[in-house]
Amino acid sequence: MTQDRDGQQDAQWPPPSMDFSKPTIARAYDALLGGKDNYAADRELAEFALQNVPGLQESAGENRKVLVRGVRHLAAEAGIDQFLDLGSGLPTVQNTHEVAQAHNPDARVVYVDVDPLVTVHGQAILAENGNTRSFTADVRDPAAVLSHPDAHGFLDFDRPVALMLVGMLHYLSPEVADSVVSAYRDALAPGSCLFLTSLVDTGLPAQQELARITRENLEEGWARTPDEIEHHFGDFDLIEPGVSYTALWRPDELVDADDLTPGEQLGMAGIAFKKQ
Repeated sequence: MTQDRDGQQDAQWPPPSMDFSKPTIARAYDALLGGKDNYAADRELAEFALQNVPGLQESAGENRKVLVRGVRHLAAEAGIDQFLDLGSGLPTVQNTHEVAQAHNPDARVVYVDVDPLVTVHGQAILAENGNTRSFTADVRDPAAVLSHPDAHGFLDFDRPVALMLVGMLHYLSPEVADSVVSAYRDALAPGSCLFLTSLVDTGLPAQQELARITRENLEEGWARTPDEIEHHFGDFDLIEPGVSYTALWRPDELVDADDLTPGEQLGMAGIAFKKQ
């Protein structure tokens, strides 16, 4: 059993729906990052992907680095103090709340992931953090996510919110991605922003190979062209440098755009603001 914030026992743990013999997105990503919150099936998938996709581990690290830079910009420079992190994955170093609250201790952060293990670990870590919440829900159901008591009411959607789909867009199928992302955009107040990163398709074989591996093993995984990624920002205003490789999105140190490694060419990132 686990306990919620009020000390009440939750339902059976692990939930009957959880099958640790099969990999999940959150746990496989944790394995790629060298974390410990994963199981044999997750490690096996991570190792298989590493053997077949050059630079994959570096790409996972770059995705985490751009999350830190993006949240830092939003909290420290753009004045955003509310964050909804969708498909957040398992806690690791420099999580969204740690970066945001380092610049504004009053910043509120909500983590959402479909994997119940994420919520269990998140609630344990955040037990003493009153400005952060974590709950289990399917990102593909915006109505359920946005109406959840740990989102609606805890976050004030009449004020700007940073909605994050970092490392999540490529797990939304082409059939649902438009409706899902647009529903979240529509729920945001003016001045809010959308922060996306995604596996990209610029014609490199490794990009489609990674999409194939994730789709065959996790049932989800689609590489998108830069134009397709930009499409999901709708009429929001992209900030510089627009949609770019994660390593080139406001790097802390100079990066040569003409000399990117294979891992630095697997993902792209962008942040755009809803017009005031």
